[in-house]
Amino acid sequence: MSYTKDYIEKLFTGNNITLNHKNKEIFEKFIIDEEIIQSVELISNQQKSIMENWRIRESINDIINNQVQIPNGTVGKAYDYKFDFIQLNWSNIIFSEFEGLDEMGLSYDKDEERIYGTPTANGDFKIKLKFRVKGENENSTLNEKAINLIINADPKSLWQNKESDKTDRFWKEDNVNVFDKLGTKNIVVSSKRGRSHANVGSFRDDDFAFHHFEKTGWSVVAVSDGAGSAKNSRKGSEISCNEVVNYFEVNFNDEVVNNFDQLILNHYNDSNSNSTVVEPPIEENNVTETITDAEVTTNDNADIVKETEVKESSQVQISKFIYNQLGGCAKHVYNKLEEFANKNEFPIKELHSTLIFSLFKKYDFGYVVLSFGVGDCPIAVINKDLTEFKLLNWLDVGEFGGGTRFITMPEIFTSDKFATRFGFKIIEDFSYLMLMTDGIYDAKFVVEANLEKLDKWKEFIQDLKGNNEDNSKVDFEESNTEIANQLSTWMDFWSPGNHDDRTLAIVF
Repeated sequence: MSYTKDYIEKLFTGNNITLNHKNKEIFEKFIIDEEIIQSVELISNQQKSIMENWRIRESINDIINNQVQIPNGTVGKAYDYKFDFIQLNWSNIIFSEFEGLDEMGLSYDKDEERIYGTPTANGDFKIKLKFRVKGENENSTLNEKAINLIINADPKSLWQNKESDKTDRFWKEDNVNVFDKLGTKNIVVSSKRGRSHANVGSFRDDDFAFHHFEKTGWSVVAVSDGAGSAKNSRKGSEISCNEVVNYFEVNFNDEVVNNFDQLILNHYNDSNSNSTVVEPPIEENNVTETITDAEVTTNDNADIVKETEVKESSQVQISKFIYNQLGGCAKHVYNKLEEFANKNEFPIKELHSTLIFSLFKKYDFGYVVLSFGVGDCPIAVINKDLTEFKLLNWLDVGEFGGGTRFITMPEIFTSDKFATRFGFKIIEDFSYLMLMTDGIYDAKFVVEANLEKLDKWKEFIQDLKGNNEDNSKVDFEESNTEIANQLSTWMDFWSPGNHDDRTLAIVF
């Protein structure tokens, strides 16, 4: 009754009706009249209904006009976005669904309030959030809110794959994948033309070569990256790798290898160590002469280091042997490149190529691994249980562009640093010996300093074994006949900004 009285008093005031002693008795009877009470109650309920309807419509309007941005998706890449209705001030939404998601291969989970799936189409889509808020009848028409959802194209699909010109005199295959035995080990290599080259139909500048010399037990692997700015570098890298094999086929003869084997055995015995790693350094003071054309001729039989009358330690003799043989190989490659350039009447700089190569042989006590490198391509060997690795060369990288050096540069052989380009390691056994071009190194290691970190190499190996966003896996089993194809597939990994040729040789 109190509510009825208050309501009637306000109603009378609004209609200029004054209550006084004359009508007080009538008023008291009026407000307890059952019909009047029911009328006030009916009016009150109608007012509440109007206000509730207003609040519902205001809430709907707020949701519809609320600017919402949801993350972009990418074709072929899993998408999963959960709405936070509380943060969006949408907590009064009691039912929601989406219209239009199926156009791009996505779905909506109304219980978890999330959009998920793998987009199949790219574009700027308008999807509709259809919803009902608290207070609305469960059979009422759903409200609609338009939301923008951008699905980007798969970046890989934006790159064209134009065949290179097979009529070009220096043409070679755009992609090469090989799996083979290599002495006591196996080797898998993939060399792929980069997307930047495929997009314009240019050539693969990388190359590789390997060979096992059955008579001596030595194996060699060479990898080269032709400079993108050099017109005929694809031929330069090919010549460089092939001539490494040719050089050792001629120069690692029985006499030379027998002498070196004896030096290795002497050094190993002299070390009197139980360590599985023995590394006599190749230091500048261990070799006294610079390789010149006079010392290494085209028949590659020159003796670079003069004999001394003083008996030298096995360590120094090994250093000189490596300098002589591997340095002789490097100069042989340069000579062949120069000869080819002269024959074809263009400057040798058109053949600019980096060059790395490694030789290894199994002895009773373990493996001996030798290496040489010019340029920005790393060589590394990892022990059997992945607890130790050795970077077998340093990289020619500059603080600014242009730091890379090439085997076609004659100043390489007269530089004070030439003697430091060689590597030597004795290891009981190894799990992987890897040689790669910067198309791999830049994408997977990013900076040179990471090449010195064991964790980064272990991470790289796990990446090869499938720990990557593509779930692309290389199964390093001798019986795996698909390993070359697996490595080739793995080499298709996406790395923004890294679209150069990629070559990776793995001895395992």
